[in-house]
Amino acid sequence: MGKLRVIGIGPGSIENMSLRALKAIEDSDVIVGYNKYIDMIKELVKDKEVYSTGMKAEEDRCKEALSLCKNKNVALISTGDAGIYGMAGLILELRNDEDVEIIPGITASSAAGSIIGAPLMHDNCNISLSDLMTPYEDIKKRVKLAAEGDFIVSLYNPKSKGRPHYLRECIDIIKEFREDTTPVAVVRHALREGQSYKLFTIKDFDTEIVDMMSIVIIGNSKSYYKDGKFITPRGYENKRKNS
Repeated sequence: MGKLRVIGIGPGSIENMSLRALKAIEDSDVIVGYNKYIDMIKELVKDKEVYSTGMKAEEDRCKEALSLCKNKNVALISTGDAGIYGMAGLILELRNDEDVEIIPGITASSAAGSIIGAPLMHDNCNISLSDLMTPYEDIKKRVKLAAEGDFIVSLYNPKSKGRPHYLRECIDIIKEFREDTTPVAVVRHALREGQSYKLFTIKDFDTEIVDMMSIVIIGNSKSYYKDGKFITPRGYENKRKNS
């Protein structure tokens, strides 16, 4: 019997992949994944059997991976972390008695945060603005509650041609609970080729520069910029004062 490893390959660059993920891919007979993800690690899969599909075929990929692993070692890959908007959950839902291992990777908010400073140093959350799996009213409710709770908010899938206004509407919700000086960062292609970023305050944030290759990070009430870096203090200064 083979084994299925569900692997988060991180941002997509080999140097930002864990050694465990790298070894699992090397040890696999078959690589399963979205076309663009396969292309990101093409130097690792050139001598492997490959099963790839386009967008919106996640369930087909998972079913094929589970079928193939009955007698082969299979790597099902996705960018970021396998358990954060990846394939881990769906595989476990569909799994019967197949041998499955989940291998984590760097998620987009962590990758983006490392580029712009230390924005995620306190309580934070990830919210996807894609309504393919979640009704938009639920998304807006989560954004509101996260903002009201003073979480740092990382917005995944922030904008597409089919929903050009969601990001602006969600930023307007967050504005109700934030000062105008609150830092907002947009990072594109974090830790891979084509990487870029821009820093704003929530007052002057320009949603027009955002696309599906971006992640948007909005600070909490204590976040600030220092020497061009986005910082959210965790409270060490208060601890020192009180000691």
